[in-house]
Amino acid sequence: QVQLVESGGGLVQPGGSLRLSCAASGFTLDPYTIGWFRQAPGKEREGVQCITSSNGSTYYTDSVKGRFTISRDNAKNTVYLQMNSLKPEDTAVYYCAASYGSSCRRAYYNMSYWGKGTLVTVSS
Repeated sequence: QVQLVESGGGLVQPGGSLRLSCAASGFTLDPYTIGWFRQAPGKEREGVQCITSSNGSTYYTDSVKGRFTISRDNAKNTVYLQMNSLKPEDTAVYYCAASYGSSCRRAYYNMSYWGKGTLVTVSS
């Protein structure tokens, strides 16, 4: 069974850090472009950051530049999102998604697999 499972969310104070994980099962992540997306309460889902099979990364939103970093460990079949200097406006459910062999630009609208999300709450 093909699955993406996110973990690592939780409650953190403003200025704090979290590392989200996206673990794949039932398929190998190596040839896939992986994107992180988020959906805040009452808002549409937006892309956060993406990483290709060749480790090229792209920010989908300027609001996280310099604070979030995406990485992948193909040996562990896992992609990570390191989130630093968190702000209340980063509060959202974070999802990872996979697109086979795409550029980040093309992958944005062509994700084949989605996880169920992990909640990140930034609040004092």
